[in-house]
Amino acid sequence: MSIAEIFRVLGRRWYVTVPMVLLSLLAGGYLYTTVPVTYESQSQLALLNSSRVARPAPSYGNTLAYASGSLIGTADVLIRALQSAETVQELRGHGITDEYAVDFAAQAEGPLLTLTVKGDDRDRVLAETRRLTDYAAEQLQQLQEQARVPDGYYVESARIVPAQKPVSQPKSRYQKVAAVVVFGVAGGFVLAFVVEICSAARRRARGLAGFHDAPPVPRPGAGRLRRLLDRPLDATAVLTGYLALALFLPSNLALPALGGAGTPANVFALLGLFWYLATWCLGRIAPAPGTRPMRVVMLVLTVTMLLSYITNQDRISTQKEILAADRGLIVLLVWVSLVVLTTAGIQDRERLDVLLRRLVVMGSVVAALGLYDFFTGTNIADSLRIPGLNSSTASVSVMDRGSFTRPRSLTAHPLEFSGMLAILLPFAIWHAFDPAREHLGRFKRWAPVVLLGGGLPLTVSRTSIIGVAVVVLIMVPRWRPQRRWTAIGILFGAVAVFKVLVPGLIGTITGLFSGSLNNADSSTQARTIKYPKIYEYFVQDPVFGRGFGTFTPERYFFTDNQYLLTVAELGALGVACLLLLGLAGVHNGGALRRLARTESDRELGQAFFASSMVALVISATFDTLSFPMFAGVFFLLIGLGGSALGFVRREADAKPASPADPASPAEPPPSASPAPSARTPDSPRLVEI
Repeated sequence: MSIAEIFRVLGRRWYVTVPMVLLSLLAGGYLYTTVPVTYESQSQLALLNSSRVARPAPSYGNTLAYASGSLIGTADVLIRALQSAETVQELRGHGITDEYAVDFAAQAEGPLLTLTVKGDDRDRVLAETRRLTDYAAEQLQQLQEQARVPDGYYVESARIVPAQKPVSQPKSRYQKVAAVVVFGVAGGFVLAFVVEICSAARRRARGLAGFHDAPPVPRPGAGRLRRLLDRPLDATAVLTGYLALALFLPSNLALPALGGAGTPANVFALLGLFWYLATWCLGRIAPAPGTRPMRVVMLVLTVTMLLSYITNQDRISTQKEILAADRGLIVLLVWVSLVVLTTAGIQDRERLDVLLRRLVVMGSVVAALGLYDFFTGTNIADSLRIPGLNSSTASVSVMDRGSFTRPRSLTAHPLEFSGMLAILLPFAIWHAFDPAREHLGRFKRWAPVVLLGGGLPLTVSRTSIIGVAVVVLIMVPRWRPQRRWTAIGILFGAVAVFKVLVPGLIGTITGLFSGSLNNADSSTQARTIKYPKIYEYFVQDPVFGRGFGTFTPERYFFTDNQYLLTVAELGALGVACLLLLGLAGVHNGGALRRLARTESDRELGQAFFASSMVALVISATFDTLSFPMFAGVFFLLIGLGGSALGFVRREADAKPASPADPASPAEPPPSASPAPSARTPDSPRLVEI
């Protein structure tokens, strides 16, 4: 269905769309004028070591020199005490009724705390910030008195930054206005097509032709824009637009009123879902046969997340947690859009292959930018400024490990960059071995493999090496011996090349793993120490968790583990759904490999299998679904796996195996000639990129 058709339907049903849009604008204007402006004030408090500890040290008794990591545990205890439910009730008696938060100061390496108060009255917010700062110092004293700390060993506090003048925070008001307007416009869109369907049904009942019985043909002499609008769209074209926005724009850039969930790629994915609904309503498209299982899996995940959202409405939550839960629902709808568009929207196998190749090429460009970051020691994402988009996260400086810059390309973090390369590497290998691309030359076929595979070690992370190991262990054993030994030789050669071109890189990476095994690595210790803390939150609601997206690092801490994060946010049921989602992707790859009748399809099934396994494994090394680029590509691949399996199943049902054409094993013996393939270089089909 073309864009022009959609606008024609909206134009015919203007009496539905126009009132809904006007009502949403009026409601948004009412909220803008009635919702009060939120003001925020901050102060900072530092913990200082006792005079007894400081006196014998070579700092001449300057206790400020001891505001170091040794007091971080004390600061953490104080933060937890100030955020407890009992303290909240006690502070209400002291006149602090507005929302407040206490946490470690941003980018602080010592016990430096930031105290924040938000409210709609400027003077009251300033007074409450001062009272909260004084109360924090008193609470520190009381905690030590209860612990019977000897005189002279008390940890002291110093007010480093006094309560600042409250600053207006209009973002929450803009988000409410944007939510109302978007809801009204979306409702008008849906109602217009519902009315269109009912009208078409009545016309057919009276024996009249419907408006959409035949697709419109562009009029002769129409302008270029008109021809473009009249050009029929398909799911591959829509998803290509999503990939271009998701991979070529920094993933931390978002529309100001929508927060972290309002990235241009996410907005485009939601528009794609509306395109599919409009096309489906007019009978121009039907869900592809054999692709329902993946949509059922997404339905289970959706129901679980909605139940978690509903059950946590009665829990006492901060405003940030409420907004984070709302953003989580938007992200969930984006994931549903990707799975629906891939499984139900792609109607032609050729178009599925085109989308996969475009994904590989775009991922290679992202990898090339990461290589540029590594060798130049820069961060290309920070140099991009796009009008109308703001960063939804704090600025991430250039990260390094050892003496090496850790590239992140256009992603939000080097871990997201390494995870992206790892899940795309299997498809780059399939892309290189696909017989339909042999005529393109070795450089075009193998350049993505070199860029994706070569970029993984340069991230200097355990995640990248684990991802490569999973891909090798799954894909290489399935190859014929000649290819297998060639691949092993190339791997050893690549290690030698890295030792020569990047001296010290291999030693740094091996040191990461040896430090983890010896429990001498600070990064590993930081992860394992959080396990008992997660359990404390898990037992509060072991079934549904605290709500998706609410376990924010600003209020709690980084988990660096998607399974631990899911335990806290969605409970045991959420972890089961996460595993079900990953195993569904593994099943898609395995079933596709078993049912495939061509070598290329078997390679593709193995790629889906390896990619899903990589996602399952590396989800234990960082919180994968918290990063928009990785999460979007992951759900896109999950849907593409279900779509590819549906095509292969229909081909198998249409052409049952015969003695003359048996289902060959996954890898033919070396002496056997390759099975006939519909995708040989001599095929007249044009390969579209």
